Amino acid sequence: MAETRFWMIRHAIVEENARATLYGVMDVPLCPESLVAQRPMYAALATALPRDAAWVVTPLSRTQKTAEAIFASGYPRAEWVVEPGLIEQNLGAFQGLPHADVPALLTVPAHPFWPLAGNERPPEGESFADVIARVGPAMERLAAAHAGRDVVAISHGGTIRAAVAHALAVDADNALHLSVQNISLTRLERLDRGWRVVCVNTVMGDVSSHAR
Repeated sequence: MAETRFWMIRHAIVEENARATLYGVMDVPLCPESLVAQRPMYAALATALPRDAAWVVTPLSRTQKTAEAIFASGYPRAEWVVEPGLIEQNLGAFQGLPHADVPALLTVPAHPFWPLAGNERPPEGESFADVIARVGPAMERLAAAHAGRDVVAISHGGTIRAAVAHALAVDADNALHLSVQNISLTRLERLDRGWRVVCVNTVMGDVSSHAR
């Protein structure tokens, strides 16, 4: 397999009411004020991302709107492919609940940096371990399909943590210690001899705010 280079970007900040809940795979809108305030970040990405790359988004509009913001900031418009395997963690029955309501529903203590432990599976949802098991094969499939190319993947914080976990062969709880900010860049490479992590959570341009 020829070297495949992944440029993974977490979507932009979602609107304030959504941030007050566990939104998971709910199709929540982006924060319009942040889209304006963080234009320098989109411009920096538009300059840094490789041309002639394959573009991948998820079924959720927040990834597609983030791609549109990068195009509007100067990156030549590209066609994208929707990849369901890179969607965010499905939090099942916990989705839409305020953060404060979740601890009482857990079967094990929450992770220090995420509302759920790595193996906590919400009713009708996924554990983070399940996400790693889903994202890993999706990354391998994309690497084979785009061997020798650059792939820009606009995805989600959980998905990017899972991709890094797959690359490093670490478990779910350890992977949840990774910080992946909105609009940050994580770079992974798939070579014949395995995966290599180039950088994680690199923030391009000025940061005006942070969000879950």
